[in-house]
Amino acid sequence: MTTLVPLQNHQIRLANRPVGMTTRENWQFTTEAVTEPVEDGVLVKTLSLSLDPAMRGWMNEGKSYIAPVEIGEVMRAGGIGKVIASKHGNFAVGDLVTGGLGVQEYRQFAPAEIKRHAISKIDLRMGTITQWLNVLGMPGMTGYFGLMEVGQPKEGDVVVVSGASGAVGQTVGQLAKIKGCRVVGIAGGKAKCDFVVNEMGFDACIDYKNEDVRAGLKTHCPDGIDIYFDNVGGEILDHVLARLRRKARIIVCGAVSQYNSATGVQGPKNYLSLLVNRARMEGIVVFDYADRYPIAIAELAGYLKDGRMKSREDVVVGLETFPESLVKLFTGENFGKLVLQVASD
Repeated sequence: MTTLVPLQNHQIRLANRPVGMTTRENWQFTTEAVTEPVEDGVLVKTLSLSLDPAMRGWMNEGKSYIAPVEIGEVMRAGGIGKVIASKHGNFAVGDLVTGGLGVQEYRQFAPAEIKRHAISKIDLRMGTITQWLNVLGMPGMTGYFGLMEVGQPKEGDVVVVSGASGAVGQTVGQLAKIKGCRVVGIAGGKAKCDFVVNEMGFDACIDYKNEDVRAGLKTHCPDGIDIYFDNVGGEILDHVLARLRRKARIIVCGAVSQYNSATGVQGPKNYLSLLVNRARMEGIVVFDYADRYPIAIAELAGYLKDGRMKSREDVVVGLETFPESLVKLFTGENFGKLVLQVASD
């Protein structure tokens, strides 16, 4: 294996497990020489990374749907990159790919990883690089399969989406509208609420920072709620539980309001509403649907192309900004899908 002089791979590794909100002290900054790929391997240069609330959970020790990031390991992150060296017949230099690149400038993919589809090519005719991290990426797949498989929307259903202006919420709300539902978003701040109504086409939006969510749900969902796509958990989940219709479906996607709690995640108080209304609450883990991503991507790309769906990305620049950029997800500073641009080409 030879070194690709003078390339250096700058990496960000988990130094220790955070308690509460992450800080720069939770990270270790390392540099390694970049080497040629092994036989049947591929070397990828990172262009952009997806920053997602799930990353906070990956830092915690303990059993989950995916193994935790180990201390000293490069932080896990999905992204888009360009093949800069290849010894694999299916990938050529210059190909754009998506996969688990990690928070670093370069990533080697071994033959075994390629065999299990750890990277795949993307087609910019279907969407831009940032859209491939948003509507056509993991957030879009989460929204699509969470709504369609777990939520099972029917025309006329009332759908409520928390985190409505975020990456997953954008896709869920717009897709629900396309499927003939009434859609009410919940977001933080007038600008975000105006965006999801005026740009994304939601029927209404409740500003949880400046409005009474309980009163807003009563106003905008007077006859109850059929589907709730939950990205935040906490008190908002309890308010929604109080307004369920019979046979309602709650999709548990995330609990961003709880991830940085030093006392742990607090469960719903109004859960008996599930019994009274013969409703159900079910979790969505996007990786369960990996073999069907191409079907969802083709459908969503069609909506982007014909204008029925839009996407908004919030792009921050520079690998070194990762620690501060990640925190934006939990303070509500980001507006749209948060993307970290590592390189322009």
